[in-house]
Amino acid sequence: MLIELVKVAKSPGGLWLADVRTSFGHTAVRWCGDGAAKPGEYHVEWTIDEDIAWRQNVKPAVGVGPGLRTGGHCVVLRGQLSPTEDGAALLDLDGTNILLDLADPLPEDVADTWVELLVDREKVSLYPYVL
Repeated sequence: MLIELVKVAKSPGGLWLADVRTSFGHTAVRWCGDGAAKPGEYHVEWTIDEDIAWRQNVKPAVGVGPGLRTGGHCVVLRGQLSPTEDGAALLDLDGTNILLDLADPLPEDVADTWVELLVDREKVSLYPYVL
């Protein structure tokens, strides 16, 4: 996914946090690239380092369409959720799939449901790459 990196700064916990913008929102998340990265456009892969539990940290979304925003020290990602055959799930975030590990199996009727995923910002990571 193409994002706009606004700035990178060190968090009080010592991790690099990236202030990022997309066409569907703005937030700060863990940056797994160069801490000296300059502002600009970057292609990134998103990872979520937390097990997902239905109705705990993921719930049906109000509205449709991709979304990204800050909620305190958390990040709220809105996308379409689809279970995989091997017991995981994918979150489609504006055409980019993010693989999710599940704490418990998802209900059968949630396939392709618009959801909001709430995760601590330090457990959402961006890995920049060059095309």
